[in-house]
Amino acid sequence: MEKLSGWKRSHTCGELKKKDDAAEAILMGWVHNRRDHGGLIFIDLRDRYGLTQVVFDPDLLNDFQKAKDLRGEYVIAIKGKIRKRPEGMHNPNLPTGDIEVAAHELKVLNKAKTPPFEIDENIEVSEELRLKYRYLDLRTQNMQKNMLVRHKVSKIVRNYFDKNNFLEIETPILMRSTPEGARDYLVPSRIHQGKFYALPQSPQTYKQLLMVAGMDRYYQIVRCFRDEDLRADRQPEFTQIDVEMSFVERDDVLNIMEGLMSDVFREVLGLELETPVNRMSYNDAISQYGSDKPDLRFGMKITNITDLVGDCDFKVFTDCVKNNGIVCGLVLKGGAKFSRKQIDDITEEMKQEGAKGLVTIKVSEDGWSSPLSKFFSEEKITELNTAFHAENNDLLLIFADFGEKAFTLSGTLRLKLARQENLIPKDVFALTWILDFPLLEYNEEEGRYVARHHPFTSPNEEDIDHLDSDPGKISAKAYDLVLNGYEIAGGSIRIHSSDLQKRIFELLKISNEEAQDKFGFLMEAFEYGAPPHGGIAFGFDRLVMLLADENSIRNVIAFPKTNSAISLMDGSPSNVSDKQLKELSLRIV
Repeated sequence: MEKLSGWKRSHTCGELKKKDDAAEAILMGWVHNRRDHGGLIFIDLRDRYGLTQVVFDPDLLNDFQKAKDLRGEYVIAIKGKIRKRPEGMHNPNLPTGDIEVAAHELKVLNKAKTPPFEIDENIEVSEELRLKYRYLDLRTQNMQKNMLVRHKVSKIVRNYFDKNNFLEIETPILMRSTPEGARDYLVPSRIHQGKFYALPQSPQTYKQLLMVAGMDRYYQIVRCFRDEDLRADRQPEFTQIDVEMSFVERDDVLNIMEGLMSDVFREVLGLELETPVNRMSYNDAISQYGSDKPDLRFGMKITNITDLVGDCDFKVFTDCVKNNGIVCGLVLKGGAKFSRKQIDDITEEMKQEGAKGLVTIKVSEDGWSSPLSKFFSEEKITELNTAFHAENNDLLLIFADFGEKAFTLSGTLRLKLARQENLIPKDVFALTWILDFPLLEYNEEEGRYVARHHPFTSPNEEDIDHLDSDPGKISAKAYDLVLNGYEIAGGSIRIHSSDLQKRIFELLKISNEEAQDKFGFLMEAFEYGAPPHGGIAFGFDRLVMLLADENSIRNVIAFPKTNSAISLMDGSPSNVSDKQLKELSLRIV
């Protein structure tokens, strides 16, 4: 292993071009690959900026044996002369493909064991192996590209909020536990034994206190923690772009966020975002797409035929309508090509999702190619075809169920079919705001209403009269920003009146004692003059995942956890010593 001994890197491995011909260069990096051509040895030298071809010629390099001994992932430094590659030998796939460096000095800065997988994103490697050796996985071009996108978005966010008079303010990581939503991660206190801090699920109460404090416009790129079941777009620790503003109404928040997204789209994707961004009510999103995070990159809207089938002879439909259910579904263009087995498979998949069944009808020139046609008159068949915009060779897929369930089943099937039939276009970004969410939802297990977002979300003024009579009808001043079927941000105008906040706590069956214990500091702050305020929080990891064209947030986080919340690389969570437990007055049962 040799020392740098005053060598200074003159160029990175991604910047040399034909204009640099005949200049001297000092490059440093990793041996990406090595090719021995008899008298000459070629390597591709890699750093995070790119690859440069280096040539070792025994006539130019004194200790040629060192070059012969090089292996993949050795860390080296070379001095040499830049030269154009011979005619016909340039590599159009590399930015440095017109040149090579003829080395006349070589230092081996560190040797490397043979890695457990090749540092090449084109070679398939199990995620388990990638996460175990994450420091090697991060050497791949794709992962380094993702980290660059993440860095770039973070820089754009800070620049945008700075020019719009927002202050970046840090809030505590050790806070009191307020378990309303996901489970908290708890941290035992050594000094105050028997008491615990919680890691923040979000800085919600702190950012509202900053508005009471007169900070007016706050943002933070902040770490948050939730002890919940994981999936491809969730992690136990994640990053939010957290925002709060004073003296604002809903549209003020939405307009500021659209400006941020415009900058992100322009600087990361080179796209101009059309503003104002499309807006849709929660009720329309559910009834048209079966989801409060609809993917608008393709059509296939849900058609509600409840009013058209109440008087037909098909008992499944009529019974559903009589019992205040919903009959709705989709038309798959050209779907009549599906075999009986394909339709049976789809039906079984939807039963796994909770469907009682799935009615499928092939549309043909002669009407419906289905045993169900006998239950419907020709006029009714024509009427239903018209409602679905169905044509010859299309397939109708219909659910009969209660409330939102018929819509959500249709929405789930819509996405399944779109993926299966390749209906989702690539390189398209479809943004939409979802507005006017229900304020509350009824939890059967707990026998009470719970907050749809959080208990500080303000109801719409026109619905406040329903607080006592019909809480389920109350809509909220809440809004989500959806990109390609993912919720990337969610927020609301907050309650700033302590009287209204107390009424909401009562509705949620949070007693005065419990409210005082969990949120007393916030309630007291409101009594000292809280301005009208509202905000939003972006799922930073999820946003970067979509911008980087990845399908898991683990691919845009440097050191993520697995689906079971384990770090394969460092072995966390791990056991701790009895001494540590004793200091905290804890024991494992």
